Amino acid sequence: NYYGRQTSRLSNTFVNLSIAHSVAVLGAPFSKGQKRRGVEHGPKAIRDAGLIERLSNLDYPLHDFGDLSFQYLEKDEPYMHVPFPRTVGRANKLLSGAVSNAVGAGHTTIMLGGDHSLAIGSVEGHARQCPDLCLIWVDAHADINTPLTSPSGNLHGQSVAFMLKELQNKMPELPGFSWMKPFLSAKDLVYIGLRDVDPGEYDILKDLGVQYFTMRDIDRLGIQRVMEVTFDHLLSRKQRPIHLSFDIDAMDPSLAPATGTPVNGGLTYREGIWITEEIHNTGLLSVMDLVEVNPALGVSREAVASTASMAVDVIASSLGQTREGGPITQESQTLKDDTEQLRL
Repeated sequence: NYYGRQTSRLSNTFVNLSIAHSVAVLGAPFSKGQKRRGVEHGPKAIRDAGLIERLSNLDYPLHDFGDLSFQYLEKDEPYMHVPFPRTVGRANKLLSGAVSNAVGAGHTTIMLGGDHSLAIGSVEGHARQCPDLCLIWVDAHADINTPLTSPSGNLHGQSVAFMLKELQNKMPELPGFSWMKPFLSAKDLVYIGLRDVDPGEYDILKDLGVQYFTMRDIDRLGIQRVMEVTFDHLLSRKQRPIHLSFDIDAMDPSLAPATGTPVNGGLTYREGIWITEEIHNTGLLSVMDLVEVNPALGVSREAVASTASMAVDVIASSLGQTREGGPITQESQTLKDDTEQLRL
């Protein structure tokens, strides 16, 4: 793994960093980045699945900041064919301030969505505090359409386009978004889990030279190698804060059926958890989004429960819950490094 190749002194610094942090949980019950009702109940579903209890078992002071309260505008005419632009813009401005405050107060911040348009505010607020951040986007979809390329117009499929400096000239000025400007370079972004990319998005990914791993790449390389290349791409020049934006539809629909745009052939449980364990092991996770859990779309109570429970597992694993049971401590990490040396 990435820091296994660093000196043990550096890996100890990583582990200390990750233990020192407190964790903030912030709910964002918002659905207007797309047209299906129910995703605004995602934060409640994830909490009901035992998130706070699970995180309380880890080694962190935990702060639950509850849910943000979003205003839906009475009049919010579509712009081009983009629905609810002012509502989405205003919600993201509010979320950006909340994430910025939480990160500024020293918390590793977990944002519970809501739909994936919320990443605009979450990553922007994070970047205000940490301008050198890098972004790992785990999703079946690239969410990098512009209003001009988007087949649906839905803003949850355009989040990344708002962030990227390279797309500045391709983005019309949408009402509701005058508060922000692009802040991320294409080289600071990696996608994992893609399997439903629109033609316009494919062109953008290729033109900008974005590093991405489709499900086929994961089949070919294995998830361990995918994460090694991801960290090599993002962290080899310097250590910097990681923003993990995790759409539950990255997981296979057999594991996370209650979501708005499920696509067959997704991540297995073990691949999803490997991604988050490895991100935790860098000690650099600063903000995580967990989005698109939609309890209204589960065909049964079990479908909703399994989706929400998958979300809890992914979050807990990002914060250091191991499959052996306990959180990673410096002692267990040193032991693991020693046994890895032996194997080598």
